[in-house]
Amino acid sequence: MSEVAFYHLTRSPLEQALPKLLQKTLQAGKRAVVMAGSSERVERLNGELWTSEPSSWLPHGSKIDGQPEEQPVWLTDTDENPNGAQFLFLTDGAVCADLEAYERCFELFDGNNAESLDIARGRWKEYKDAGHQLAYWQQTEQGGWQKKET
Repeated sequence: MSEVAFYHLTRSPLEQALPKLLQKTLQAGKRAVVMAGSSERVERLNGELWTSEPSSWLPHGSKIDGQPEEQPVWLTDTDENPNGAQFLFLTDGAVCADLEAYERCFELFDGNNAESLDIARGRWKEYKDAGHQLAYWQQTEQGGWQKKET
């Protein structure tokens, strides 16, 4: 079973938190798929990843860029893994039909949005019932992450 980690965004929006998590993913030698809720969101994230850390470069691409097999981070609104990613980042309530295709899944959700919280709670139950190993991380006041007991 895949490991599923819930990331409860309480201090910063996805656009600020995601680049840091993707940077750690690449430092670990892993590839990632980021699945968003719409093509418009994918392109907003694409732009954010180009400008989020001026001192570093986060290699990534989307359908508009093409060549997914060459992209260490692939942004999409489709349930796909064209770059052979080991890590999956689900945002905006996006759903993956086959979590087993990934080593780890990161469920990022907006803790300031009631609908996002409800979706995350429902997913937690689904994943637990399916036998996945679960972890819960919450943003700290300093912008880092703290693992909480479940």
